[in-house]
Amino acid sequence: MSSTTPISTPAADEHALATFKATLSDPFTNAVLGSMGPETPERARVVLTSLIRHLHAFAREVELTTPEWMLGVTTMNRGGQMTNEQRNEGILITDVLGLESLVDQITQETMLHSGASDITLSAILGPFYRENAPKYENGTDIVLKHMEGEDTAFIQGQVLDANTGLPLVGAEVDVWHTAPNGLYEQQDPDQPDWNLRGVFTTDSEGRYSMYALRPTSYPIPFDGPAGDILKLMGRHPMRPGHIHLIVRKEGYQPLTTQLYDRRDKYVTNDAVFAVKDSLIVDFVESKKEKAAYELTYDIRLSKTKA
Repeated sequence: MSSTTPISTPAADEHALATFKATLSDPFTNAVLGSMGPETPERARVVLTSLIRHLHAFAREVELTTPEWMLGVTTMNRGGQMTNEQRNEGILITDVLGLESLVDQITQETMLHSGASDITLSAILGPFYRENAPKYENGTDIVLKHMEGEDTAFIQGQVLDANTGLPLVGAEVDVWHTAPNGLYEQQDPDQPDWNLRGVFTTDSEGRYSMYALRPTSYPIPFDGPAGDILKLMGRHPMRPGHIHLIVRKEGYQPLTTQLYDRRDKYVTNDAVFAVKDSLIVDFVESKKEKAAYELTYDIRLSKTKA
């Protein structure tokens, strides 16, 4: 996402740093911090102290006006009012600001520093996950309604221990993705319930498999606060075609990730900044009767800390 406008200037950077330093000793900010009682949990105290300091410094740095503050409040309120079972506007707002991807990156770095260097990288959950998807036998087709323009795909792989390389039996692989029209089934009344979703369990060799679709790029919902932010920033709403996965195995760190189709032009220009190089995959032509393409992708999990 290149721009001809400088992100910042040395003078602006110096002003931001000076404002934050001044906030650390500001009597008003410290009075707010001092209002926390002794029963405040330690982690909550750490998070809230930093949040309040940065919010106060931000307001001072940009000289936030009352109408601008109210616009921010209204944006948060609209996000809550629009959130339902079909979409989570709060997550979308954090996505377009890069926050969910940053939190994911911080979490991933923590796991890598724990010594699990060969794990499959994580990616954001996104706003369209549904719990309790149907459980299927390996090799089942999760396409409950076929559409014009679809590319059928057979997807398979193994779930492995990242340290030993041994297969993990009984791991759950929770999968979901959009239809060719760019909509998840809960967004689209013409799709059957649970279309393009399913949970699979690895077999005695740690293998999982299913018939699905080669994913399609699509715009995130553009009619709410998240869309307003994108328009204000002069940005597009497109996400590259991807397949969501949550992989769980007792005794191992659960993995939330996404697999991105290399052919999609938005892999280098994702509206929510979630793409990682190791999660970009190559679909190949299939010889199977039910699939035009195939994808083999192995998943490596790290053990939970004792």
